[in-house]
Amino acid sequence: MTEVKLPDPEQLAAGILRRERAAVASGLNLLDNKLAAARDRSARLLASLSGERWLNDGHLIGVTGPPGAGKSSLVAAMIREWRLAGRTVGVLAVDPSSRPELGGGALLGDRIRIKNSSYDEGLFIRSLANRSQLGGVATEVWPMSWLMLGCFDIVVIETVGVGQTEIDIAEIGDTVCYVAQPASGDTIQYLKSGIIEIPDIFAVNKADLGTSARKTASELGRSASRPDRREGWDYPVCLVSATTNAGIKPFLEHVDRHRSFLADVGLLGKLRSRHQSAWVMRLLKEEFGTFGLDLAGGHSIIGQRLSENRCNQFAEYERMRMHILSRFTSGKSSSNSTR
Repeated sequence: MTEVKLPDPEQLAAGILRRERAAVASGLNLLDNKLAAARDRSARLLASLSGERWLNDGHLIGVTGPPGAGKSSLVAAMIREWRLAGRTVGVLAVDPSSRPELGGGALLGDRIRIKNSSYDEGLFIRSLANRSQLGGVATEVWPMSWLMLGCFDIVVIETVGVGQTEIDIAEIGDTVCYVAQPASGDTIQYLKSGIIEIPDIFAVNKADLGTSARKTASELGRSASRPDRREGWDYPVCLVSATTNAGIKPFLEHVDRHRSFLADVGLLGKLRSRHQSAWVMRLLKEEFGTFGLDLAGGHSIIGQRLSENRCNQFAEYERMRMHILSRFTSGKSSSNSTR
């Protein structure tokens, strides 16, 4: 069996920063590779891309909502406006996974989900299976989104739309947009589940339906205006139509305004750093359980180490991971020696 040659992480990082499409694709493939050698190179790649820029540049946008709301159509309309304005866009479209016996890959391809009429050097779309994870996004989305922030003005994560469990996007995006469908009955269910508390901006798609769209917007508006939301932000509800392009520009103005709000009040870097820490904790716990977290010092020590290295938490994550593995190995060796 021929061994697959893995790319040099530092050279790959240089290509990504130059916005070379081949380098971006190769980098995403590396991050999706679970082999031990690939994990080491992935950590080196992300370390090469790290820095204060990661905490301050670009805009990471999550788009979520129930199935059938028109998320992909809306994202396509958003992309058209951004590209007309000369802004580069990277998209991670998280698809439902096929059954494991069929390979576990994405059921839908990016060219089906988000139609683009012609080749565009300033647009990069990657489809990714959600691996049947209930949070709506796969764990690989976190490092992939940060890689794409290194070379695109805007990075969009469109989640799988699995229903009321779709909450992980709140721990990735700077700005989370919830897409609602008029007269679907989903709005009341989301109000009850508490997921309605996640978005920063609401978009009622298919506004051309008229009265039902306005009614849904009114319901969302009453929910979004609760006093327990973030102070200083108004949680706008926008009527849009991806089909007719109505309301898309005002909606995107609110998206830009939210990023400016985060930057102006000093929340953008803090939010991204907190999101990175949350995902490190999640990844360590998924792989090693609470026992593994204890071997790394527990939540407080892990949090302290991450805060001290906030510009390169990916490298810190890999160091902690290797430390836990070494503790597991030494523990097994000690156990075997006593037999």
